[in-house]
Order: sequence, then structure tokens, then C-alpha cells
Amino acid sequence: MDHIKTLRKLPPKAERHQIFGSVAPGPKSKPTDKESMSDLQNVQKDFLFPLDVVGISNVKHPIIVKSTLKPLEQTSVARFTFSSSILKTSKGTNMSRFTEQLHIYQEKGLIADFGVLKQFTKELAERLKQEDATVELTFPWFYERKGPQMGIAGLNHADVTMKVTYDVKKGFQLEGKLSVFITTLCPCSKEISEYSAHNQRGEVVLTAGFRDDFDHDSIDWKVMLLEAAESNASSRLHPVLKRPDEKMVTETAYENPRFVEDVVRLVAADLYEMPFVRHFKVSCRNEESIHMHDAIASLSYNKEEDIYE
Repeated sequence: MDHIKTLRKLPPKAERHQIFGSVAPGPKSKPTDKESMSDLQNVQKDFLFPLDVVGISNVKHPIIVKSTLKPLEQTSVARFTFSSSILKTSKGTNMSRFTEQLHIYQEKGLIADFGVLKQFTKELAERLKQEDATVELTFPWFYERKGPQMGIAGLNHADVTMKVTYDVKKGFQLEGKLSVFITTLCPCSKEISEYSAHNQRGEVVLTAGFRDDFDHDSIDWKVMLLEAAESNASSRLHPVLKRPDEKMVTETAYENPRFVEDVVRLVAADLYEMPFVRHFKVSCRNEESIHMHDAIASLSYNKEEDIYE
């Protein structure tokens, strides 16, 4: 207990705050009730230009994610962007209404589902008293993956983005995006080498715009986009690999060499065959194991126009 006797007595907390610059509140003359306060955001006059996008971004919030892959339901954290357009006669938007709407849905359990997000976006436009609104969220999605030979399970993850735009006249536009890592083995290296071939980890990003008649209640689009990316790679990634698994994975990669160009075209072919996809973009980036640079490729395709964008 001797060490307690050596402690010096500090001034009270209020005095400590004064030492570091705190001052007493000054006189106040402006109203404190909401009805009497000035509302600059809702001022109406000619502000020169309409704005395409006004809102808030980088909003972190918990969500519920459902899937046809295990785990069938999980909690995750999403980054939200909320926005709408405003006319040139409006000075600004009501920022608090975005997060106010988010909290209302959170109390019921916010599910990252297009059906829920469509309702959310329409109600948001009505709350903002605007003719349109957009909600976009990005979150990590975890799914079970078993070793190909031994069958020992672990969790992989992909980054998912969901975007819903509502317009009073045009209705809804739905877009899904998935980013996932794969293994690629270099065809050129395999062709010119006496033995072996260099491989690397690649990142595939798929963005799909969905048709108006897209049945989002019965189609697990996350799983379908994931399969399009992984099934066209040299090999899939696994969280748990025993020796028999590793042998199978490396041999599978050797039997399926892929350039970034190959991956992009093969994934695009799968998206082209999905009837609920209207247009899409696919990109692949390889972190080259024998270079200091990355290799990249991408393409965009609109099935309704049936021409490259």
C-alpha cells in the first residue's frame, strides 16, 4: 500500500478541463425547439443546377445475410451509401432521414435481400419527398468450402455489393457485384517449361445488372456469380488443405491453365447464359508471381443490345 501514499492530489475534473481550455457556456439567443429553427436545407429558390447525387456514404451498419450455402444465415457489417437527386430549386437534402430510415429497418432485422431493399429504397424516396432514391451496400459474405479430397470444411469469403435504384417513373433497377479470389496457372509458362509452371492468386470481379422480371426470392444470385468465377479458374481457393487436397488442387490448376484474358471470357460466357442478367462487366487481376506487376483484363457486355459497350 506504500505506493498509494506517493500519489499526488489532482484538481477536480472541472478545473482540469479549464486548464486545457474549456470555458463556461456563453449567452444564447437562438431558438432551441425544432419548429422555431431555420431550415436552410429546405430553402426553395433557383440554385443554378440540379444535382444527380446527394446523400451520405461510408455508413457502417449490421445486416443479416441469407444464403443457400452454409452458413444459411449469418450476420455481417455493411458499408452503406444512400442518395437521391434533387432539383435546382432545392438547396439540399435531409441527411438525417437516411439514417433514420436505416434504424427503423434495423429494429426489425435488416436483411440484405433485394426484396427488402426495394421496399427500403421506395420508402426512402417518399421520406425524402424526392422522385428517386438509391441504396448501395457492400459487405463480406462467408461460405463453407470443403477440401476437395479430405472434405474438411472451413469458411471462405467474397465481397458482395448490392445496389437498388428506385424512380417513380422508371421503377426499380437492381445490380449485384461480387469480388472473389481464385488460382490461375500460366498457360505460357506450362507450354515453354520442361516441368512445372508458375501460378498466382487472381481476383475476379463480376458486376451484373438484373432484368425487371428477376425472381430474387428464388434465385441465389451470389452463389451463381461465385460459381461463374470459381468454375472458370485454374483452381478454387480453400481455407483448409491437407496433403491429399493440396495434391489435387495443384494438379487441377496444372490441367486448367488460364490467362487473365481466358478467365474474363469464360466467366462472361456463364453470365451471358444466365437469363436473369441484362448486362454485365467482368474483370480479373492476377498478382503475378514472377513479375513485380499485375496482369489485368476486363470486358463489358449488354445482352439487350448484343454488342460490346
